[in-house]
Amino acid sequence: MTMLTRWDPFRELSVLQDRMNRLFQDFAPRATGEEGLTAGNFVPPVDIYEDEHNITLKVEVPGLDPKDVDVRLEGNTLTIKGERKFEKKEGSAGYERLERFEGSFQRQFVLPDNVKADEIKARHNNGVLEVAIPKQAQALPRRINVDVN
Repeated sequence: MTMLTRWDPFRELSVLQDRMNRLFQDFAPRATGEEGLTAGNFVPPVDIYEDEHNITLKVEVPGLDPKDVDVRLEGNTLTIKGERKFEKKEGSAGYERLERFEGSFQRQFVLPDNVKADEIKARHNNGVLEVAIPKQAQALPRRINVDVN
Protein backbone atom coordinates (compact mmCIF):
# COMPACT_ATOMS: atom_id res chain seq x y z
CA MET A 1 0.00 0.00 0.00
CA THR A 2 1.42 3.38 -1.02
CA MET A 3 0.93 6.26 1.33
CA LEU A 4 0.68 9.83 0.08
CA THR A 5 2.47 12.58 1.94
CA ARG A 6 2.03 16.25 1.50
CA TRP A 7 4.98 17.92 -0.25
CA ASP A 8 6.62 20.76 1.68
CA PRO A 9 8.93 22.81 -0.57
CA PHE A 10 10.74 24.32 2.42
CA ARG A 11 11.54 21.01 4.12
CA GLU A 12 14.53 20.40 1.85
CA LEU A 13 15.82 23.93 2.47
CA SER A 14 15.55 23.30 6.20
CA VAL A 15 17.55 20.08 5.87
CA LEU A 16 20.19 21.91 3.81
CA GLN A 17 20.41 24.69 6.41
CA ASP A 18 20.89 22.15 9.22
CA ARG A 19 23.70 20.46 7.29
CA MET A 20 25.42 23.79 6.62
CA ASN A 21 25.15 24.78 10.28
CA ARG A 22 26.76 21.51 11.35
CA LEU A 23 29.53 22.00 8.80
CA PHE A 24 30.41 25.46 10.10
CA GLN A 25 30.23 24.33 13.73
CA ASP A 26 32.77 21.61 13.00
CA PHE A 27 35.31 24.02 11.48
CA ALA A 28 34.75 27.15 13.55
CA PRO A 29 34.20 26.79 17.27
CA ARG A 30 31.20 28.70 18.50
CA ALA A 31 32.13 31.97 20.17
CA THR A 32 29.46 32.95 22.63
CA GLY A 33 29.51 35.60 25.30
CA GLU A 34 32.94 36.38 26.65
CA GLU A 35 34.63 33.61 24.64
CA GLY A 36 34.19 35.58 21.44
CA LEU A 37 36.29 38.41 22.80
CA THR A 38 39.28 36.36 23.90
CA ALA A 39 39.46 33.65 21.22
CA GLY A 40 41.75 34.31 18.27
CA ASN A 41 45.26 35.25 17.32
CA PHE A 42 46.94 38.61 17.10
CA VAL A 43 47.59 39.33 13.42
CA PRO A 44 48.52 42.94 12.76
CA PRO A 45 47.09 44.44 9.56
CA VAL A 46 49.58 45.45 6.85
CA ASP A 47 49.30 48.05 4.09
CA ILE A 48 51.66 47.68 1.11
CA TYR A 49 52.46 50.58 -1.21
CA GLU A 50 54.64 50.45 -4.28
CA ASP A 51 55.93 53.16 -6.58
CA GLU A 52 58.75 53.23 -9.10
CA HIS A 53 61.44 53.70 -6.40
CA ASN A 54 60.22 51.88 -3.26
CA ILE A 55 58.02 49.21 -1.74
CA THR A 56 56.66 50.33 1.63
CA LEU A 57 55.00 48.15 4.26
CA LYS A 58 53.06 49.73 7.10
CA VAL A 59 52.26 47.33 9.94
CA GLU A 60 49.88 48.36 12.75
CA VAL A 61 51.44 47.31 16.05
CA PRO A 62 50.00 49.69 18.67
CA GLY A 63 51.21 49.11 22.19
CA LEU A 64 54.09 46.96 20.97
CA ASP A 65 57.59 47.86 22.12
CA PRO A 66 59.89 48.25 19.08
CA LYS A 67 62.44 45.93 20.70
CA ASP A 68 59.78 43.16 20.65
CA VAL A 69 59.66 43.30 16.82
CA ASP A 70 62.06 41.34 14.61
CA VAL A 71 62.42 42.24 10.92
CA ARG A 72 64.65 40.03 8.79
CA LEU A 73 65.31 39.25 5.16
CA GLU A 74 66.24 35.69 4.19
CA GLY A 75 66.68 35.20 0.48
CA ASN A 76 63.81 37.17 -1.00
CA THR A 77 61.45 36.60 1.95
CA LEU A 78 60.88 39.44 4.39
CA THR A 79 59.72 38.21 7.81
CA ILE A 80 58.19 40.43 10.46
CA LYS A 81 57.55 38.80 13.80
CA GLY A 82 56.95 39.94 17.30
CA GLU A 83 55.04 39.45 20.47
CA ARG A 84 52.50 41.57 22.28
CA LYS A 85 52.50 41.08 26.02
CA PHE A 86 49.98 42.44 28.48
CA GLU A 87 51.07 44.25 31.55
CA LYS A 88 50.14 42.26 34.62
CA LYS A 89 47.96 44.11 37.08
CA GLU A 90 49.07 43.32 40.60
CA GLY A 91 46.76 43.24 43.58
CA SER A 92 43.33 41.87 44.25
CA ALA A 93 41.55 43.88 41.53
CA GLY A 94 42.05 42.36 38.08
CA TYR A 95 40.66 42.87 34.65
CA GLU A 96 36.94 42.49 34.22
CA ARG A 97 37.12 42.35 30.43
CA LEU A 98 39.96 41.92 27.93
CA GLU A 99 39.30 42.82 24.30
CA ARG A 100 42.86 43.32 23.05
CA PHE A 101 44.72 40.33 21.68
CA GLU A 102 48.05 39.21 23.01
CA GLY A 103 50.55 36.69 21.75
CA SER A 104 53.12 36.28 19.05
CA PHE A 105 52.68 36.92 15.35
CA GLN A 106 54.62 36.34 12.16
CA ARG A 107 54.00 37.81 8.72
CA GLN A 108 56.04 36.89 5.64
CA PHE A 109 56.27 38.65 2.30
CA VAL A 110 58.03 37.44 -0.84
CA LEU A 111 59.87 40.36 -2.40
CA PRO A 112 60.68 40.77 -6.08
CA ASP A 113 64.26 40.25 -7.25
CA ASN A 114 64.84 43.93 -8.00
CA VAL A 115 65.12 45.21 -4.40
CA LYS A 116 68.22 46.60 -2.71
CA ALA A 117 68.45 44.23 0.24
CA ASP A 118 71.29 46.17 1.90
CA GLU A 119 69.27 49.39 2.03
CA ILE A 120 66.06 48.16 3.70
CA LYS A 121 65.12 50.36 6.66
CA ALA A 122 62.50 49.91 9.38
CA ARG A 123 61.21 52.51 11.83
CA HIS A 124 58.52 52.55 14.48
CA ASN A 125 56.37 55.65 14.94
CA ASN A 126 53.08 56.01 16.87
CA GLY A 127 52.28 52.30 16.80
CA VAL A 128 53.04 51.84 13.10
CA LEU A 129 56.07 49.90 11.89
CA GLU A 130 57.14 51.22 8.50
CA VAL A 131 59.51 49.11 6.40
CA ALA A 132 61.00 50.92 3.38
CA ILE A 133 62.37 48.65 0.68
CA PRO A 134 64.19 50.52 -2.12
CA LYS A 135 64.07 49.06 -5.61
CA GLN A 136 66.99 48.92 -8.03
CA ALA A 137 66.82 51.17 -11.03
CA GLN A 138 65.73 49.09 -13.95
CA ALA A 139 67.46 49.43 -17.25
CA LEU A 140 65.14 51.03 -19.73
CA PRO A 141 64.80 49.23 -23.04
CA ARG A 142 66.71 50.91 -25.80
CA ARG A 143 66.01 50.78 -29.46
CA ILE A 144 68.58 49.18 -31.71
CA ASN A 145 68.69 50.49 -35.24
CA VAL A 146 68.78 47.97 -38.03
CA ASP A 147 71.22 48.83 -40.77
CA VAL A 148 70.10 48.41 -44.36
CA ASN A 149 72.61 47.26 -46.97
